[in-house]
Amino acid sequence: ADAFCCNVVDDLDLGTVVHEWNVLQAILRKSSGTIELALVAFMCAIMFYLPSLMLDFLAIPEYRDTPPALAPGLVVSLGIIRFLFLAAAITDKCTRIPPLMNSLSFGPGTERYRQYIVDYITNSAAGFYVFDVRLSTAMVLKLIYIWGVVAFGLSTQLLSQK
Repeated sequence: ADAFCCNVVDDLDLGTVVHEWNVLQAILRKSSGTIELALVAFMCAIMFYLPSLMLDFLAIPEYRDTPPALAPGLVVSLGIIRFLFLAAAITDKCTRIPPLMNSLSFGPGTERYRQYIVDYITNSAAGFYVFDVRLSTAMVLKLIYIWGVVAFGLSTQLLSQK
């Protein structure tokens, strides 16, 4: 998406914009479709790993003495969460392209075609898709928020039983 914007700003040629956008959109769809299964598997892994790690830490007294032993799993989990945010950032970048295109001047008499391109880019809804659902930063934040509430509920439930 960044390279597309740089090319448009450098060239200011409306004739090639639609073709370049189609290529970018195809690359995004193909790449997100290729890694979507791995992404979901990683999400499920950390969604089950972190609560079980928390429950083990609270329930088994031996784990309380060795917090460094938990570090590798936490580092991997943070890496997966970062990957989710990077994937969602692709969608966020794609949603900022139409306002950029609308702010550029391509010369006199090109306003109607520029508006066509802005509408085309907006309606194409390019971004990072996971099983035909467009992944956004808001979705990732909601996922982390919900996971945090569940983890907090599990930990308080376990602590109240002791």
